[in-house]
Amino acid sequence: MTAMNWSGTKVLVTGGFGFIGSNLAGALLRRGARVTVLDNLDPGGGGNRANLADILGDIVVMEGDICDRQACDHAVANQDMVIHCAALTSHPRSPRDPVAYATVNGIGSIVLIEALHQANPAARLIALGTSSQIGPMAAPAIDERHGEFPLDVYSASKTAAEKFILALSRTHGLNSTIVRLANVYGPRAHIRTPDFGFVNYFIGLALRDSDITVFGDGGQMRALSYVGDCVETILRLAERSKTAGEVYFAAGARHFSVAEIAGIVADKIGGRVRFVPWPKDRLAVEPGDALISNDKLRAAIGDLPSTDIADGLQSTAAYYRQRLSDYLPA
Repeated sequence: MTAMNWSGTKVLVTGGFGFIGSNLAGALLRRGARVTVLDNLDPGGGGNRANLADILGDIVVMEGDICDRQACDHAVANQDMVIHCAALTSHPRSPRDPVAYATVNGIGSIVLIEALHQANPAARLIALGTSSQIGPMAAPAIDERHGEFPLDVYSASKTAAEKFILALSRTHGLNSTIVRLANVYGPRAHIRTPDFGFVNYFIGLALRDSDITVFGDGGQMRALSYVGDCVETILRLAERSKTAGEVYFAAGARHFSVAEIAGIVADKIGGRVRFVPWPKDRLAVEPGDALISNDKLRAAIGDLPSTDIADGLQSTAAYYRQRLSDYLPA
């Protein structure tokens, strides 16, 4: 299949000031799309105005809440495509405010779907999920047929959001696809705290030449995904109409232990690895190994983009070092 001509295509990115959303907005703009961003810039959501500073004059920005039906109706009207990234995404924060996570991630997704149903049913929807929806592995490899037993509130809320989107899309005849991402790292991430992903937090610690703390022995295996690869994968899926109604894992091709990841980050960027005991609250929601299969994704889009971890970390470090005060304020 030839690549889609994005020129002039109208695309709404919800959560566009966030990590994945801002990278998508930039990539879409470079392809010639007409980009609109919907974001409420909630400090708890990971959005950062610096993420879109270079392209603010070239996109439409709508400040609004995904749970606000009027805002969603207005945002989705006349769009050709909606890429739904808006969410609360912190594993450790979610048990402290489960209602907020259920509301933003679950109800917010319902509001968006209903807005599409009423205001723009012809639009294509790509919605982001997370590999942590699975919980503990119950098979040699995790694929789209694997059962889902999420261990934390964030993952449970994303599971609910996915099911709401798929069920309502079937009911209303909407063209929706789910892409479950895994341990994404790269430019424009929140790197100041561990609340938005351990890999990006490791990078933030390394940039400060601090200890990179690993719980236990760090032996649990994880797929690692460079954000540029994730963006390319999402856009390739968006180009294919036969992916409607489907769920896809989009994970890095290689798996590393958490200890290995910490060691590579320290080697390529800075800092030093320090092993510490598991905090009880984090151990309670630790699923163990997560070995993810990309077979279904590969069948849909062909060869997968795959950035070497050394190259990905080098590009990431170069991005942050030029604008460190925007991501690690004094």
